[in-house]
Amino acid sequence: MIYKLDLQTCIRLCMHMAPATATTAPSPETPPTRLLDLPTELLVRVVSCCDPADIAHVAAVSVLFHASLAEEGIRLRLQEAGYALPAQPEGEGCAVRWLCVYALLRESNPPARLAAGGQHSVFIDGEGRLSSCGTAAEGEEDDDEDDETAGEELPGLLGHGEGVLQLKTPTRLPSLLGGELAIGVAASRYFSLALSACGSVWSWGCGWQGRLGHGDQQIQWQPKKIEAFAGQRVVAVSAGGHSLALTADGAVWSWGSGAWGRLGHGDQQHQLLPKKIEAFAGQRIVAVSAGSDHSLALTADGALWSWGYGAFGRLGHGNEQRQLLPKKIEAFAGQRVVAASAGYAHSLALTADGAVWSWGYGTLGRLGHGDNHDQLEPKEVEALAGRRAVAVSAGMSHSLAITADGAVWSWGDGDDGRLGHGDEQRQLLPKKVEAFAGQRVAVSAGEDHILALTADGAVFTWGAGGLGRLGHGEDLSNQLLPKKIES
Repeated sequence: MIYKLDLQTCIRLCMHMAPATATTAPSPETPPTRLLDLPTELLVRVVSCCDPADIAHVAAVSVLFHASLAEEGIRLRLQEAGYALPAQPEGEGCAVRWLCVYALLRESNPPARLAAGGQHSVFIDGEGRLSSCGTAAEGEEDDDEDDETAGEELPGLLGHGEGVLQLKTPTRLPSLLGGELAIGVAASRYFSLALSACGSVWSWGCGWQGRLGHGDQQIQWQPKKIEAFAGQRVVAVSAGGHSLALTADGAVWSWGSGAWGRLGHGDQQHQLLPKKIEAFAGQRIVAVSAGSDHSLALTADGALWSWGYGAFGRLGHGNEQRQLLPKKIEAFAGQRVVAASAGYAHSLALTADGAVWSWGYGTLGRLGHGDNHDQLEPKEVEALAGRRAVAVSAGMSHSLAITADGAVWSWGDGDDGRLGHGDEQRQLLPKKVEAFAGQRVAVSAGEDHILALTADGAVFTWGAGGLGRLGHGEDLSNQLLPKKIES
């Protein structure tokens, strides 16, 4: 568990550093009240419990929390979280600043313990076991006649074996992942991925175009380990119209549909097996996100790269051109990006100062700028300025952000109640989801439903309730407000 103290708490602690006033005569029996009197080991512990951004701020202005003390504190924080201490990049003169940014990068991109797909949901329970709910067959509510799967089943989507087409409550998968505990999941409309504590990747669902990574296009009714990663330790996975994985050495691998260059190999060929993206040779990647037709990757120095389909400006390069190879988003020059999320046709990013940025398809207000305009380059979501966001998630036509105070904000298309405000109104600007007042959650935005996990392990869902994707049993109604899944 990572504990955080906010900046106000740090300031209150720093105030205790001030020498006792001349008018105050300390009693010999009174214990020390100044931080200055505390052991260095305890001060390091205090620093390690602070938010990384606040550590950097306090180190810059406090005589007591000087560089060496701040550096010891942030190193302790990283070590206790199990993160490998990185080498300081060339040209980075401040160790504290770099370590704080690195901590933000890692803490802003934890493995997801729940994932919302199109018509199903996947969860990891407290014992590291996988569960799923939803429907593995297209429902009547899907009225897009141009969709290539309209009227067809999505075999294997739930991971429970052949013949299991619908589950209305989260139900444990039969597979034990070979005895490995699951620590992360990713879900798309067609398939799911699971990451184990041993660093292996498992996939199941529709194998069309090689998206499952097994060297074929077969259906996988239950999770199957991707053997191509033997000898590698995978630390992150992402599922969209294709698949992405990040290995411990900072390399990015992609497989599945190669249309529009979304795999980043310089062509549009499908890949039936994971293939390393050679364009990142010499770069250390720390996070990846797969959208419907495009991809995002974040490097350790805080640069954001994109590739794939460029329509509506979703790649952030100031145009709508496709990119067959990863290309750095120059609009973030001078900024350090710490998290990113690729949606259906738009993208979100979070910078180290807590600002949220969006670009791409602007229809239905999904960019949060108060209008429906497309953005060809990243634009800061001004409505969240000063609130310091810590996480973002991009769905089909809506967006979510979590701020440092634990508040959840949503905007965009309100159909089916997917924004969680008790109605179906679209929101052109971010609006706080009041149902989570006083709670801290992690969220996953699917096509038209949302999942949230609270700090105490409770799961809430809302949005389109058909097909059982929300996990509320026989209640298949749309949920306009977050509703807890009763175990």
